[in-house]
Amino acid sequence: MVTNKTLKAVLSGILCASLLVSCGNEISTPDSIPTESSVQKTETPAIDGYNILWSDEFDGDTLDETIWNREVREPGWTNNELQEYTASDDNIFVRDGHLVLKAVKSEVDGQDYYTSGKVNSQNKTDFQYGKVVVSAKVPEGQGLWPAIWMMPQDESYYGQWPKCGEIDIMEVLCNDTTTSYSTIHYGEPHAEQQGTITLDEGSFSSEFHEYSVEWEPGEMRFYTDGILVLTVNDWFSAEAGEDDKPYPAPFDQPFFVQMNLAVGGDWPGNPDETTDFDNAEFEIDYVRVYQKDEYDTNVTKPEMIFREELPDGNFIYNGDFSDTEDLDDEDNWFFLLFNDGEGEAVIEDNMIIISSENDGTEEYSVQLVQPDLPVREGHTYRVTFDIRSDEARDVVVCVSAPHAGWIRYLQDTTIDVGEEWTTYTFEFTSDEKDDNYGRLEFNMGNHGYTSTVYITNVRYEDIT
Repeated sequence: MVTNKTLKAVLSGILCASLLVSCGNEISTPDSIPTESSVQKTETPAIDGYNILWSDEFDGDTLDETIWNREVREPGWTNNELQEYTASDDNIFVRDGHLVLKAVKSEVDGQDYYTSGKVNSQNKTDFQYGKVVVSAKVPEGQGLWPAIWMMPQDESYYGQWPKCGEIDIMEVLCNDTTTSYSTIHYGEPHAEQQGTITLDEGSFSSEFHEYSVEWEPGEMRFYTDGILVLTVNDWFSAEAGEDDKPYPAPFDQPFFVQMNLAVGGDWPGNPDETTDFDNAEFEIDYVRVYQKDEYDTNVTKPEMIFREELPDGNFIYNGDFSDTEDLDDEDNWFFLLFNDGEGEAVIEDNMIIISSENDGTEEYSVQLVQPDLPVREGHTYRVTFDIRSDEARDVVVCVSAPHAGWIRYLQDTTIDVGEEWTTYTFEFTSDEKDDNYGRLEFNMGNHGYTSTVYITNVRYEDIT
């Protein structure tokens, strides 16, 4: 058991951060907590059970550079993003009590050129364990990608990304500002766990919303507007081919907060003629960091729990579609639409019937999934199902790893589907780490087909 008060009395300056990284099991506090200025400060509210560690309410009219660094990066530095991050006041400024990170479109050598803003608190307000609360409003527009996230002060301690760990409190793809993502990245191979929240009314661009994470030695909990979005406790860090580092690595070292507005990149895609750069502003109302008096660092990684097979050896629940179930939840089967996919799925007569009006822009735009399947290292699995369609078309089948960087245990396999029932059988052997979150997918998007698909008798068996 370690206490915040003890560390403040013993450690100071940059020595604090270096010692804490080396021991990896103490609470880190900022090396230099900002001092009071002449600007009238908004009072940061208290939270029961926590102490205020540091905060920025963005009072005044300039960025507080005792807390924040203006990060400068060339275009394409990561994720194939288009923007140059600059230190310019055109991209980073404080206005009306809000930090504004603004994307600006111009022209260089006859080509579109983008600049934007990114700030981080590295080596100024690093900390280990706590509660981070941020209020923000995102812009709208294809290709805009705001984020509130955290990275380790010493990225080399466990190794470069993703071994070092990454905590994404909020990301929004601004072509759809009704959905927000919270994610952690870790491991080698790259693994991730992600939660999403989609608003029934309004959007994350129409008003300010509050995003937070409670980071503790053995668990992280992510919230949006006080609603729990994601709980994680089973991460790891490792070099390829080596044993895992002692849990809870890599999330047992000092991290810092950063915020940015990216333009383009692998995930959101590039901006287009509809993107309004006059209003491409990511606004942050406040950043508040709290910490408990003490944290119990004596934690162990939860035991991996695998789904039990049915009496007939099948790991697919309701594989014969004999039960009607809610296809909007993640219990047994669920049906998903993304990226302009339009359609519906119903269970009747011992089969699932999937009809489409628009196949969308991605293979997963129209998707049927059964999650939480066991995939053990060295085990061989057999996938079997019956399928037909109203008209000849194709369907892409795979077994994926949503918690392990979306690798494929059963590779994406395109099958030809005709009007007659056909039985397909596939086998694969996993050489990856044990995974209790394998996912069987039927993907029906982006190939130009909207004919109705019928599936039944789905089986997933361990035949080792």
